Order: sequence, then structure tokens, then C-alpha cells
Amino acid sequence: MASPASHVSFLPPILTFCGAAVIAVPMFRFIGLSAVLGYLAAGIAIGPSGLSLVEDPGTIATVAELGVVLLLFIIGLELKLSHLWSMKRDIFGLGFAQMAVTGLCLGGASLTIGFGFRAAFVIGVALALSATAIALQMLGERKDLQTPYGQRSFAILLFQDLSVVPVLAILPLLASGTAVEDNSMLDRLSAAGEAIAAIGAVILVGRYGLNPFFRILARTGSREVMTASALLVVLGAALLMQEAGLSMAMGAFLAGLLLAESNFRHQLEADIEPFRGMLLGLFFMSVGMSIDLALVRQQWVLLTLAAPAVIVGKTILTTILSRLFGATWREGLRSGTLLCTAGEFAFVLLPVATGAGLMAQAEAQSVTALAAITMLLGPIFSTLVEKVLLARPERSMGPGIEDLLGQEGELSSRVLVIGFGRFGQIVNQVLLAQDINATVIDNNVERVRDAARFGLKIYYGDGTRLDVLRAAGAEKAEMICVCTDEPDTIEKIAEIIHENFPNARSFVRAYDRIHAVKLLKIGIDYQLRETFESAIVFGRSALEELGIEAETALGAAHDVRKRDIARLFLQKEIGASFGAELVVGAKIAPEPLTSPTGKAKALSPETRDILGEGAL
Repeated sequence: MASPASHVSFLPPILTFCGAAVIAVPMFRFIGLSAVLGYLAAGIAIGPSGLSLVEDPGTIATVAELGVVLLLFIIGLELKLSHLWSMKRDIFGLGFAQMAVTGLCLGGASLTIGFGFRAAFVIGVALALSATAIALQMLGERKDLQTPYGQRSFAILLFQDLSVVPVLAILPLLASGTAVEDNSMLDRLSAAGEAIAAIGAVILVGRYGLNPFFRILARTGSREVMTASALLVVLGAALLMQEAGLSMAMGAFLAGLLLAESNFRHQLEADIEPFRGMLLGLFFMSVGMSIDLALVRQQWVLLTLAAPAVIVGKTILTTILSRLFGATWREGLRSGTLLCTAGEFAFVLLPVATGAGLMAQAEAQSVTALAAITMLLGPIFSTLVEKVLLARPERSMGPGIEDLLGQEGELSSRVLVIGFGRFGQIVNQVLLAQDINATVIDNNVERVRDAARFGLKIYYGDGTRLDVLRAAGAEKAEMICVCTDEPDTIEKIAEIIHENFPNARSFVRAYDRIHAVKLLKIGIDYQLRETFESAIVFGRSALEELGIEAETALGAAHDVRKRDIARLFLQKEIGASFGAELVVGAKIAPEPLTSPTGKAKALSPETRDILGEGAL
């Protein structure tokens, strides 16, 4: 009979990973370094070369790779096909140039120090690739993914990911005659057909099947089901691509790209984000565990010279090539330091090359150690260069970063509208009248679908969730408009905005006077009761119909509005504690339209300045 302990044997490694991350990552962040370095250091500490808390890093490699898969899915969600097409010059021009020139230089250096031609080709390609996970993680931490240098860096990384498949197909052709015979022309054509069929299947399902699928699941109102469905889509696409001989990460990226125009884009991103963060951290730790310190000690002279040479060499080449493609020297240097490491796919290409007989096992181990060391030292180098650049701002930079973001098609991030009911629809029309394309989210599936019939683009998402708001761009928004119709929901969203997005101005719809006072106490920037202005206009029109001159009626409406604002701020500050004339039970009682000057002495100087003496 199995002992009870055997049923919980999976807990020690999980606790080991969590404990190492909890200790290492905050330490590195505290001293101003990237979280990536914390994960890498944690991996070294708990791996075979450290405390040996995890004896076989290969056991977690498959799970850890899912972090990269989920990362590429989220990147795909943040892109649109039109935006991707606009980047074609950087993807296929700059990306190809970086890959080709860097591969030739590193391969030539390998030939010079004694590697054979085939081994040099593999080494050049493996080290020319850059770490997608590390670069995108650092761009995310800096919030620079949408900047010009961030977009160029991403374009290079995307081309590198696209190039992995043809490189894997080329390796058998460089192998011995036996290896080539084992892969006949018919087999290769069959494999190519399977790959094309897999890509076609993902495109068809993503284009025509996923929106109705998510719409049905959203009607259940179950967050767990939506999360499970998001993972099903990502991992299903990744597995399909892997079975067809392609990259899992590319399958996930393609799925994300197809869903970038989906109404459920922000909800999917919010559901996937926690898994991406945890698994990506696990991936970085697995890289740290793969560093063989014994081998490093044996070949410390070679690695000590080679690692800085690769990092500095790739930085210089990427900087020059970026400059040739229109970047400034400063932008090129920032891209170069981000892409100076070897990539995750080096750990895929080197074993394949060894199995095909292109290089010896000892040579592959040395290059693997070199790749891992560059992934450890590269982020340190990038962080140091970034600090130097920030300490010495560039003169005559031209447009500010806000202007650059706007030029990259990010006008939709200026305003985030939460709720697309009768109130939110009118707000959105006013914004559109001035060509401000707000990002709109709503948790009503039917409303999302009906809006699409009229050519409007809104996204499904729960505005009371912090992760959904972040995925919808709340951190970049200049203004967040809360237009939902449930008072409790509005207050919850207002509190989240006030606590987490202080840089965004908060414009909030209020239900009634009591609700407006609560919102003012939360600290929102602007509130409007949903019936107040319509009632003011209604009353003014009634006066005009009764024979009052239009100018007099307008003045009366303005006077009522001014006195109402004065009372509202008074009730915000002294409320029920002042007297029964303001509050009866739990409700604010009506008051005569007289100036509240007797009570205004209780107002703070700031509020008196806002209102002005004329309102008091």
C-alpha cells in the first residue's frame, strides 16, 4: 500500500521553485535589476550546479517552454494584421539583415578558432538568435514595447522566430548522406503539406469559429470556463503546430494574431496573463539550471572571452543595422543591448545538430554553456546601458514619447470607455466626432455582438477586474470613462482606477446625488448624474415655452447648475455630520434653491477655490 507521502511528492519541487523565485526576484528588483536576472540566479542556485535541489532540469523543460508559448500568444493578441503588415520592412528587411550578418560574423569567428564548417554554421545561427522571452519581458517592464525601438526589436525577434522552422529543415541537408537518405523527397513534401494544412486549420478556426465559441461560453457567466477555454485555444494551436513539425510558439502567436480583432481579446489576455507570468519565470529558472558550472570552470578562459565578445559584437551589429534602417543611434543601441543574448531556440538547434552529426557532443555542450551565460549577462549589460542613457537624455529628441506612441496607431489607448449602454454609446459618439477612437469594453455579450452589426468595435471584458483593465490599456490611457449603469459596479471600478491608474483622468457616470457624493469621496476627477443635465435642459426648454426669454431661461439653468455644484461639494465634505437639513435618514433631502453660504465656511480652501465665491 502506497504511503500517504507518495501522494504529495509533487509538492517539494513546486515549493522549491516558488521559494527560490520569492527570494531572488525581489532582491534583484530591489537593486534595480531585471526580474529575469532574479529567475536565472534562482535557477543556478537550486540546480545541479548549485544546491542540487532539482537534480534533472530536463524534467521541467517541457512545462517551462509553455511560458514562451503563452508569451507569444499575448504578443499576437496585441498586434493586428494591418499593423503587422505595416512592419514588413523591419520584419523582413531589418530582421533578415540582423540574422544574416550576425550569423556570418559569429560563424566566421567559430571557423577561425577551429570549428568545422558545419559546426560553425550551426553556432552562427544559434548565437545569432536572441532571447524572445528576455527581450519582451524587459520591454514590458520598461513599458517600451510600443516605442519605435521596441517595435524594431520586436520585428527582429519575430523574423528570428519565423526563421527557426526553415533552419530546422536545413540542418538534415547538411548532415551525412545517411541522414539525408532517411529524409526522402516524398517525406519532406509530406511534412511540408502537413505544416501548410496545420496553418490553414488554425487560420480557419481562428477566423470563423472562435468568436461564436467564446460568445456561447461568455453567456454562462463563469470566469473559470473562460479561462479554461483560453488555455484550450492557446495550447491546442501550439500542439497542432508541434505535431506538424513547426514551432509551438509560432502556433500560439498565429492564434493570438487571429484573435487580435476579436471582441474577447482583452478578456483572453487577462485570463492568460497569470499563467504566462508563472511559466515564463519557470522557463528562466530552467535556463539557469542548465548552466553547468563545472564545465564553465574547465573552459573558463574560452567562455570568459567568448561571452563578452558575443554580447558586445551583437550589440554593435544590431546598432549599426538599426541605424541603416532609419533608427537613431540611441534607439539602435537600446535595440542592440536587448538582443545581445543568445536565444531560447539555441537549446533546440544544438541538440538537433548533435543528433544529425553536425558537431560533437562536447562542442555542443560548450556552446550551450556560452548561450546560457549570455542570457545571464546580457540583461545586466542592457540594464546598465539603459541607466546610462536615461542619465544622459538625448538633446533635440523632437516629439515626446506620447507623440511617438500616437504615431504608432495607439490613439485608441488615449481613452478607455467602460460600458456601452445608452450612456456609453452617446459618449463614444462624441469622442468619434473628434476622431478619438476609444477602446471600449463591455461585459454584455449581446451588446458586443449588436455593436459589430453597425461597424463598431468593442471588446468583451469585465471592468471590475484589474487585470482586464490593464489588458485594455488603462495604464496608458489619458482618460478612463466609466459609463456602466450599476451604482455598486461603478464605485468598485472607480476605486480600482483611483488606486491603480493615478495618471488617468477619471470621468464617471453617477446614478443619483448620494452616489455622486460617494464618487467624489473616492477621488474621481469628474462625475455627472445620469439625469441631471437632461433635466436642466428640459427645465430650460419648459421656461422658454412658457414665454420666458431664452437668455433668461439659460441664466436660470446656469444658476441652478452652479448652486447644485456648490451643495454637492459641501455634502461631500460635511455630509450627514452637518445637520438634518442636508440629510434625512440615509437619503439626501431636497433643499430650497438658496445659497448655502452659512454652511460654506466648513468647506476646505481647495474646494472654495474650485467653486469660486459666485457659487457660494
